[in-house]
Amino acid sequence: MQELWTAFGCVLGITFIWLVMSDRLRKEADNTGALTITSLISKKYPGSEKLIGTLSSLIVIFFLLFYIEAQFYGGGKVLYDTFGLDPLWGIVIGSLIVVFYCMIGGFITVVATDVFQAILMIISLIALPIILLVVAADKNIHIAETIARANESFNSLTAGKTGMPAVLLILSGMSWALGYTGQPQLLTRMMAIKSKKDITVAKWVAVLWTIVAYCGAIFIGLAGYVFVQSGVFSEDIVTRLSDVDGKGFELIFPVVVNWFLMPVLAGFMLSGAISAMMSTASSEIILCSSAITEDLYGNYSKKKLSAQKSLWFNRLITLVVGMVAFVMALLVKDSVFGLVSYAWSGIGSSFGPALLLLLFWKKFSRAGVIASLLSGTIGTILWKNFFETDTGISERLTSFVFAFLMAVLFSYLFPEKPKTLNAK
Repeated sequence: MQELWTAFGCVLGITFIWLVMSDRLRKEADNTGALTITSLISKKYPGSEKLIGTLSSLIVIFFLLFYIEAQFYGGGKVLYDTFGLDPLWGIVIGSLIVVFYCMIGGFITVVATDVFQAILMIISLIALPIILLVVAADKNIHIAETIARANESFNSLTAGKTGMPAVLLILSGMSWALGYTGQPQLLTRMMAIKSKKDITVAKWVAVLWTIVAYCGAIFIGLAGYVFVQSGVFSEDIVTRLSDVDGKGFELIFPVVVNWFLMPVLAGFMLSGAISAMMSTASSEIILCSSAITEDLYGNYSKKKLSAQKSLWFNRLITLVVGMVAFVMALLVKDSVFGLVSYAWSGIGSSFGPALLLLLFWKKFSRAGVIASLLSGTIGTILWKNFFETDTGISERLTSFVFAFLMAVLFSYLFPEKPKTLNAK
């Protein structure tokens, strides 16, 4: 139940970026001609484009590889539980499909397939909870009562903690909201919207979709726990779900789908789960390859490629990015949730403070940008590896606050000179 704070943080985050940041981002993209978040930040400070562009691109590439790895790994787990495939082959199939259509179609293909995949996801996250409610009623299983009988680590919003530990748990869960302010794979789409009218429509679609999606996902998780406690599943399934080292608890969605639904309907629902992986991974692969081709190669190459050569170069980089993430997915030791949290924190903490201050504070300087990028990255890596376990405080919270403070401090210490300030 304490993960409700995570869901609330995600809903809060997506609502904030669409209602507060989207229109300003679109205007800045029009003014600067930037196609990516990294190019937007660098173009605001003439003379430092190469430094800021290179640093931000390297951060994006580094953390997005973990993010793509998590999607490939998650897709492999769904195929493993559904077809009994070795997780290796599940990862191979999922990653090859995503990389292939990213290479063939690029940004437009990713957007078009995302629409179809989103429809599959929303149907799955609405229909499956309804089906599980019907199953629970038919088997006379009381979901609320079963959860109430669980120990505090399951049924308490603070996992049984009180005082400051409870406050920190809540803040750590809600800290997912902070990362939304710096996620290029989300914000780039806002930059690509053509009119204010489209922004208005997109705001409400995004907010309503997010609320419905998280409500459905939460209920599926709770219902899965109740069915396990009520002895509905066979012993081998319970054993699989209880495998903590193998992160078996993340198989609950394919388990309930395969156990309760007829094959055709189950296939449709599982397509929704695979769509979530494919939609996210494809956006990140395109973004990662764009950071290499547009921001790194574009900054340092003295020779401009022809349109045809540029196309094939993009495809090659897309393939390389996909293959690196694929190899990482084969060696993964963390959970999907843990990998996403790490990548989310690194990117969100590096870019979130920089973008917020860039859009809303006229005194923000290039020194502040560099401080935000470095502090968010270093803070995430150090906190995740050395302090999170002992303190119980998420790297998403600490690194974002640290990067924000450093960005403000360095903007005051090293302000922009009036003649070089790119006024808004």
